[in-house]
Amino acid sequence: MSNQPQGTRALPESSSAAHILAEKIDREGPIPLSEYIDIANTAYYASKDPIGEDGDFVTAPEISQMFGELVGIWLSDLWLRKGSHDHVHYVELGPGRGTLASDARRAMSKFGCHPQVHFVENSPVLKAKQAALHRSAAWHESIDSLPTDAPLMIVANEFFDALPVEQFISTKAGWRRHMVARERNKFIAIPGTQAIENQVSKSSAGLSIGTILESSPASIQILGDLSSRIAKQGGVILIIDYGYDRPGTGSTLQAVKNHMPISPFDSPGTADLTAHVDFHSLSNIAKTRLLSIHGPAEQGQWLKALGIDQRAKRLAQMVPKKADAIRAAHHRLTHCDEMGRLFRVMAASSMDWPEPEGFTYGES
Repeated sequence: MSNQPQGTRALPESSSAAHILAEKIDREGPIPLSEYIDIANTAYYASKDPIGEDGDFVTAPEISQMFGELVGIWLSDLWLRKGSHDHVHYVELGPGRGTLASDARRAMSKFGCHPQVHFVENSPVLKAKQAALHRSAAWHESIDSLPTDAPLMIVANEFFDALPVEQFISTKAGWRRHMVARERNKFIAIPGTQAIENQVSKSSAGLSIGTILESSPASIQILGDLSSRIAKQGGVILIIDYGYDRPGTGSTLQAVKNHMPISPFDSPGTADLTAHVDFHSLSNIAKTRLLSIHGPAEQGQWLKALGIDQRAKRLAQMVPKKADAIRAAHHRLTHCDEMGRLFRVMAASSMDWPEPEGFTYGES
């Protein structure tokens, strides 16, 4: 489940993603899985607001104001401890309806922090929702046009999971790229015909037939570019998403429609296609830009370290009629059987910025 990724193509308004994909495959043959995801998700996010009970999925900011408030407090704390009240920019990648930014900005204003707001967003539907809450925001089609005149405080909540992934599968003939083909008018994943051993690490040589390796070159590219900007301009990027801390094997590609899982190859362009985020690779790419890495930590632990328990208790006291709903939201955001463990939080900051809070929870 995710907010709007950075699509790389514009789709004809008169054609569905399924039609575009079918024509392309029939004309050119099987296409890489990453291209299939790109076309499907670009169409999906351009066509609707998928967030909320009436949509396909619910994100943390929509569950409770506590989430965005704590993000805003976390950013304000860094800004204050940096000791410089110079101008900074708040940047959100795939900001959904703008709810997180609204709650975060409200919290930040209490500390005297009023950054210029920038949204990286391609969905016209979601842009309209964001504009209703953030009339003075600046919108960007990609990260390339983000400002260069001040530090960047970047928030990426459920952004990287919607970027395209590549998959490689071990076959009797060697490693092959996973491609998407058509069979009886259905989309299916098949091994490609070209050898790609040079794209798979030597440590994968002994893995069994059928093993799948997954990577996201788009994620590496975007985080690498953002990390270079932060190293030069100063600032921090906060990444919150579901994913894994160590490299593994197997496909994590999934699709959600009407809050229910479906096959990623059914109804492309009408369901949210995502894959688990490889925090290990993201951490390594940020380190190559000489950023300080913090985490990843479990979302539940991170939120508790920032004071969500106390905030939930205070809100329940302030609005007794909503106490049960507040406790339910707290449970959903923090419990290990809900979002608390599956979701990870990682920060990468420039070397001259202070150590951020929240990543030493539970340590003595």
